[in-house]
Amino acid sequence: MPTPHNEAKIGEIAKTVIMPGDPLRAKYIAENFLEGSKLVNQVRGMYAYTGTYQGKEITIMASGMGMPSMGIYCYELYQFYGVENIIRIGSCGSYQPELKLFDIILAEQVYSEGNFALTLNNDKCHIIGANAELNKIIQNTAIENHINLVIGNTVCCDCFDVYMTDVNQFFTRIPKDFNPVSAEMEAFALFYVAKMLHKKASCLMSVVDSKYIKEIATPEQRQSGLNTMINLALNSSLKF
Repeated sequence: MPTPHNEAKIGEIAKTVIMPGDPLRAKYIAENFLEGSKLVNQVRGMYAYTGTYQGKEITIMASGMGMPSMGIYCYELYQFYGVENIIRIGSCGSYQPELKLFDIILAEQVYSEGNFALTLNNDKCHIIGANAELNKIIQNTAIENHINLVIGNTVCCDCFDVYMTDVNQFFTRIPKDFNPVSAEMEAFALFYVAKMLHKKASCLMSVVDSKYIKEIATPEQRQSGLNTMINLALNSSLKF
């Protein structure tokens, strides 16, 4: 049955979900990459579309911004709609000087100094990993398609790190051996919920800003300039 946040009927959500943050990015992917896509959810403007990609049923659904929003939607997809695999595809900020705009990162582990796990599951967990099986499939798909993929750890922030009053103080609280390559705002919640519910999750990110370069991707570029990452996620999903 539908949830308070998702009006899709049981059976209208595929076993594999590609999950951008932005609802308009979900719409863009459905209209430009899927065949026969159908809008199955628009509650709170959080669009979900189900269609086929090269014959395989796939759902594209937005997560919104931040761990609370991601936590709600991925929990319901896994727990109530029978979803087995979620690949988050999103934007990130780079913490490494060699990374350029639209470089693609695959997250291995995610660090959060927040209390998402404690609040949800009475668990003092601050580092969580992606599903190794999904990550291996994504890595192999990237190699097969000659896509350069940066593999590393990321931090998951409770606020947009650009707005932090002193980001250097935040850096001092990150575990010294963690060495993040990027920052984003949703992956920890996704990975934690997947592990808690015995499901699978991965996170692909495309660099849209960096502390080392002045150029910042525009909203239009963020929406439509991420096609390589989108194709990588979709082609990887054919192997699940």
